Amino acid sequence: EAEEDCHSDLVRTDDNERSGEANLQAELQMFRAQWMFELAPGMSSSGLEPLPCRPSSRGPGLKSVDARVKQEIAKEEKAKELFLKAVEEEQNGALYEAIKFYRLAMQLVPDIEFKITYTRSPDGDGVGKRCVEDNKEDDKMADLLSEFQQQLALQESSVKLCQPEVDVSQTHISVLPMEVLMYIFRWVVSSDLDLRSLEQLSLVCRGFYICARDPEIWHQVCLKIWGRSCNKLVPYASWREMFLERPRVRFDGVYISKTKYIRQGEQSLDGFYRAWHQVEYYRYLRFFPDGQVMMLTTPEDPQSIVPRLRTKNTRTDAILLGHYRLSQETDNQTKVFAVIMKKKEEKPIDYHKYRYFRRVPVQETDHSFHVGLQLCSSGRQRFNKLVWIHHSCHITYKSTGETAVTTFDIDKMYTPLFFARVKSFTAFSEKPL
Repeated sequence: EAEEDCHSDLVRTDDNERSGEANLQAELQMFRAQWMFELAPGMSSSGLEPLPCRPSSRGPGLKSVDARVKQEIAKEEKAKELFLKAVEEEQNGALYEAIKFYRLAMQLVPDIEFKITYTRSPDGDGVGKRCVEDNKEDDKMADLLSEFQQQLALQESSVKLCQPEVDVSQTHISVLPMEVLMYIFRWVVSSDLDLRSLEQLSLVCRGFYICARDPEIWHQVCLKIWGRSCNKLVPYASWREMFLERPRVRFDGVYISKTKYIRQGEQSLDGFYRAWHQVEYYRYLRFFPDGQVMMLTTPEDPQSIVPRLRTKNTRTDAILLGHYRLSQETDNQTKVFAVIMKKKEEKPIDYHKYRYFRRVPVQETDHSFHVGLQLCSSGRQRFNKLVWIHHSCHITYKSTGETAVTTFDIDKMYTPLFFARVKSFTAFSEKPL
């Protein structure tokens, strides 16, 4: 019995030692996990793999570690939500709000930028999901014309190109056939090539958008601007793209340049002072779709001159009329060459003036000016600048047929001409396209 009691005491001692070693091992594992969290406070739970321990040896320390892990996961999810919100605000142009959300996200998790997967949306407001949907929507609406045409084709045949939004007692424009609608659209473009009004008309509805993108309209516009040189569509995808991308002069306004210089005046009689005069004048240049051009040099300001340039039948005597052409050089620069001259006015001969005097015959001459300009773009506007490259005067004697050429030096007196749009130039249509 004594031996049995001694043996049982030894067994109890071994069990106590084993349980003490298990508790020591559990405490050691808890210390290691806490140490790793202190070294990497921003570390997510995926980076930690705690060693397995026996269920019986789980203590209150390991429960606190699990609570910390859950807290870190929640903190990281909140940081992801704030970061995606900042990305959305930045895309919408609200930079101040975006910076605020970026700071909040990085205060929670400093390296949250490298833990974001942009195709995955957080559980919060679904920002990532909306980003993916926006990309799909952009791809879907890339070709708006084909989208509208497809929707119109899927409708019933009785449905017109456009429908009245509310019931009206008068005849609605949707009753008109397609040919009449297209003729109205050609009146909108008019012979002045008012394509801005055509684009505004396309915003009315889907049917008007389809009519405004009719290739035949844009083809006729290109033919009127460039003539036979635009028979081939390559390298442009459409006639509308050719009109927008290919260099051209603009017709819905006037090109204006302002020149200033100081001229020395006459010296006083006593010789104590000399007057100086500041000279200021303008050059106006307006192009028409039919190849004609008007040029005027005057000291009057644009407010009083621009209304006189609306039509070619102006009564201003100093206006020069002529023709122009576009030239695409080998250096990929578009230049405008024009030949202009003063309007010819037939004055009646006063025979009573030379009744008692012998009339001295005056040699008749024709004056013409040859102008060369380079077409450029400046700022956000396109084809709105003309730079002088050539200017000369040709005097032709009618009796002999000889021509004398005088070339002017292009100096600081020839400032570039900049385009200014004039709404009244396209306010009325004289005839359709």
